[in-house]
Amino acid sequence: MASMLLTSLRSSPLTSLQAAQFAARSLSTSVHLQAQVKSKKTLAKPGVKNIVLVDGVRTPFLLSGTTYADLMPHDLARAALQGLLNRTGLPKDAVDYIVYGTVIQEVKTSNVAREAALGAGFSDKTPAHTVTMACISSNQAMTTAAGLIAAGQCDAVVAGGVEFMSDVPIRHSRKMRKTMLSLNKAKTLGARLSLLGSIRLAHLAPELPAVAEFSTAETMGHSADRLAAAFGVTRLEQDEFALRSHMLAKKAQDSGLLSDVINFKVPGKDIVSKDNGIRPSTMEQMAKLKPAFIKPHGTVTAANSSFLTDGASAVLIMSEEKALAMGYKPKAYLRDFVYVSQDPKDQLLLGPTYSTPKVLERSGLTLDDIDVFEFHEAFAGQIMANLKAMDSDWFAQTYMGRKSKVGVPPMEKFNTWGGSLSLGHPFAATGCRLVTTVAHRLQKEGGQYGLVAACAAGGQGHAMVIEAYPQ
Repeated sequence: MASMLLTSLRSSPLTSLQAAQFAARSLSTSVHLQAQVKSKKTLAKPGVKNIVLVDGVRTPFLLSGTTYADLMPHDLARAALQGLLNRTGLPKDAVDYIVYGTVIQEVKTSNVAREAALGAGFSDKTPAHTVTMACISSNQAMTTAAGLIAAGQCDAVVAGGVEFMSDVPIRHSRKMRKTMLSLNKAKTLGARLSLLGSIRLAHLAPELPAVAEFSTAETMGHSADRLAAAFGVTRLEQDEFALRSHMLAKKAQDSGLLSDVINFKVPGKDIVSKDNGIRPSTMEQMAKLKPAFIKPHGTVTAANSSFLTDGASAVLIMSEEKALAMGYKPKAYLRDFVYVSQDPKDQLLLGPTYSTPKVLERSGLTLDDIDVFEFHEAFAGQIMANLKAMDSDWFAQTYMGRKSKVGVPPMEKFNTWGGSLSLGHPFAATGCRLVTTVAHRLQKEGGQYGLVAACAAGGQGHAMVIEAYPQ
């Protein structure tokens, strides 16, 4: 597949010069863009409940190993839940259910949704469960919430996600684990001494977690590098897009646009009030970095990849009827959504390419109808590869069974407040950030429809259409 894609897509119209141009154009127009309000149909469906996003918050997203380093995942999730309660003034007993996403589970709090909810002061009568779907875990939490409401089971659900990369489970080797379990069952001193005597130095080697596919044993960064090469994405294009992300995030942060971020008093430390991974650099500095995965000729580096991040997010999702009855002014409607999956070896990160046309068709919309795009930025190369795939009739026909390409989102509408490359990517918390950002951008820019899309490990993906709530 790689050679076929390289031959067919290297001449894709999105060149380095255009990448530089769209970065400059977005920087000059994005934050102050006031999109003309268009007269479009609503996506409400007869006989189907309107499901709304009332509000969303997140803790500051921090580089792992920094200020949050001594906490546990449920601490961050609890802070996000408490921040949501404070932001909305929601009575705790008004919540029917809580769904949280996480990827790297802390074994002591495997159902982190329940532990965080109890810690945040929710009633012990409020059920809570945890979902996992890699980088779209909180997307799954939100759509699970929507399903509960649509089915008439609930009227108000809190969804969210948390990831804590500062402290991940590191296991003993398999042989050491078997020995320790046998020791626990040994009934005599002789049996215990015999087992202890069987331990060898190699047994003590730990098993470290890796962001790698179980089915292919390939790390996501290595896969991203291969994908970029297959689509002819250059190192220059990746660095330009990453720089754009950081510059737009910095501008959004300085302009006070990242209003979903709450203040968090870290025990024994200062109050944290903003993301700490936003670091605009220069093309010259970025060019000095060596490839991180495929050496020495790869193009994916630390500068054009998302970084390991600690953080949590939470959103309040309700039926429109319930929200209005409680006096809330919702931010947006949650409309159609899809999940997709494809080859985890060669198409691991192409979730947005597959999910975008499907969700547009389900909604009866075209790419031109969308006013705001928020795509998850796992790697700059992944984003650029998806844009090239979306702009290729050949790819659509050959791999997707479609008659024609879906097209490329206009860059002046695309991730204009930064993205995962700059804001950070706590795996399971990113989905809620994307949806909340779309809602806020639609309000700020006067648009009606937004589209969220994301890739995930396992070759999976997600997309959702969001409609602005009438102002």
